[in-house]
Amino acid sequence: MDAHLQFRNLRKVVSLVASSTELSVIFKQLVYAACQDTAWAMATVLSLDQKSGYAYVMARHDPTLLETRLPDRWSLATSPARLALTALARNQPIVLGDALASDEFPECQQQAAQRGYRTVVLLPIGSVDAEGRPVVLSVQSRNVVAVSEEELAFLSTIVELGAMAVDNAHRLHTGRLLAERLQTALSTHTRLMNQVLADGSLVAATATLSELLPHPIVAVDFCANLVVGGRSALPDRFDDEGWRSALVGSIGAEVMRTARAAIDAHHSAECAIGLDKGARVCTSVRIEPLCVDGRAVGALLVFPTTSSGGELDQLLLEGAKFALSVQMMRSLIRFENESRTLADLFAELLERRWPAPEDLVARACRLGVTLSRPARLITVSAPTGSSSPRGLAVEMQRAVARCVQRLRPDGSVVLLDDTVVCHVPNHQTANRERTDQLIRSLVAETTPILNGQAIVVESEICQTLEDYATAWEQCRRITAVARRFERRGLLTAREFGPYPLLLGAAEATEVRLFVKHTIGMVVRHDTEHGTPYLQTLASYLQSGCRHQVCADAIGLHVTTLRYRLARIQQLFDIQLDTAEQRFALQLALHLHAIIGEPPPRSRSHATGRGRRTTPAMVTGSDPAVSQRDAPRALRARQPLSD
Repeated sequence: MDAHLQFRNLRKVVSLVASSTELSVIFKQLVYAACQDTAWAMATVLSLDQKSGYAYVMARHDPTLLETRLPDRWSLATSPARLALTALARNQPIVLGDALASDEFPECQQQAAQRGYRTVVLLPIGSVDAEGRPVVLSVQSRNVVAVSEEELAFLSTIVELGAMAVDNAHRLHTGRLLAERLQTALSTHTRLMNQVLADGSLVAATATLSELLPHPIVAVDFCANLVVGGRSALPDRFDDEGWRSALVGSIGAEVMRTARAAIDAHHSAECAIGLDKGARVCTSVRIEPLCVDGRAVGALLVFPTTSSGGELDQLLLEGAKFALSVQMMRSLIRFENESRTLADLFAELLERRWPAPEDLVARACRLGVTLSRPARLITVSAPTGSSSPRGLAVEMQRAVARCVQRLRPDGSVVLLDDTVVCHVPNHQTANRERTDQLIRSLVAETTPILNGQAIVVESEICQTLEDYATAWEQCRRITAVARRFERRGLLTAREFGPYPLLLGAAEATEVRLFVKHTIGMVVRHDTEHGTPYLQTLASYLQSGCRHQVCADAIGLHVTTLRYRLARIQQLFDIQLDTAEQRFALQLALHLHAIIGEPPPRSRSHATGRGRRTTPAMVTGSDPAVSQRDAPRALRARQPLSD
């Protein structure tokens, strides 16, 4: 072929391969161009799949197809396609001058005889098909052709032009897919924002995001204590519905705990989340904080299943975070507005600042609070008092509000200063068991927030508006005493009696020294030796120092009681002769029952330091000494000493 004809053919090749962006059309045009006005009668584009061991025909130009139907798949090991695999491995053209006489590729001899071709040239195209498999161009002639360097250069140019067209088609296809995905992301993001702004739920927003994002996600709302999942992050263990159900139980609690820990670290994190019985959810879980006005209100957990999609995936993630933050901002604003309105109401109620009782009751009724019926206050406070950060009190308020909403929907929760106040109506149907269940739940929900038990104070029942101010002052006084003496858990006015006023005015150190100097030796002796002297002393004082009444109360013979009182006087130099001495002992016993043992850092190093004297030990009966064997037991214990 002369140079003029070759250049004219190359122009045709350029025109043909550039006429389409579809791979199937490009391959057809390529084999047609290789055979038009050339010495080559047939041409084929083969796609080589070494993993499956087959070569697939992508396009074919062969006039004999009108008479003979050829297969579209060839074995790479036992067919003429092995020649194409060799060309691909060498990455250079392979020329068979006469396929009928080729001993290196016997498969080609049989095929050449059947189809009537002689000279074969195979050239790697240097590109891939739609499935990423490498492709090779094969051309055949009817007669033996002397393949010169010029002819190889001509065929290589055709292949290069075809490779350029294939690469352009790939780029256009990738761009088209990216544009479609971006358009889908934008439309879905718009739908999601419309849904969020229309006051949709977090469940609906998470479901929409699951359709958008390529990875399974879990949304965590700290305000509502809600964990919502989309597609299953553990498809081997849970289907989608089972995964969402599992997030309601222990897995959801672990997700909430891990999300809070990551947010407290003030950065995105990748970590593992533990399942029941120590299993692991995923070794790579990305936790993104969801913030409103600089405050973390939730988290988005992403469970990556494939490699990152680059900037588009990051754009989708940022859009998802923004939409969820807006969703949670609505809940946060609603929660704070309701809390602020209720807080104003209760501030007036508890501080007796209402202009008219009827107006206050009517306003409370509009806010869903019934003040015309008996109710009680339950306050929840941090042990550290005003030094606690404001955010801690707000988080505690949310936890308490969730408990009240779940167990006592007719109750109300407000935050006053650093104390969470619960208003719980005292219905006849709401028995003591339900109230105790609520208090246990309050302690359990706030313990993870405070890293320990909160101070929970339950007031007496409030019958009138004036009772609320008295109950509030009493709760505050008990809370102050509990903070001073490091008491936690549930505390009631009945337990403290009239003593909070006294304890609130006294220094904690002075009170402890008074108790120690008055009955400290008795407490220490009972703890180390298991004796009931403190109990006996308390019962004797409570019975008005009447021997027979006291003996009957604790189940002792009166002689045994007299002997025990004499031992108490002998061992501890405790006198009960005057009213002043008896009052001091009674006061010390009550204070000891209220403040309990000193904190661990100042406890005695005696052998019995693990035991603790409780109010039950002060008022109960002697379990170690029966009425019949008391004198003998006391004699067996002698001598008793410190």
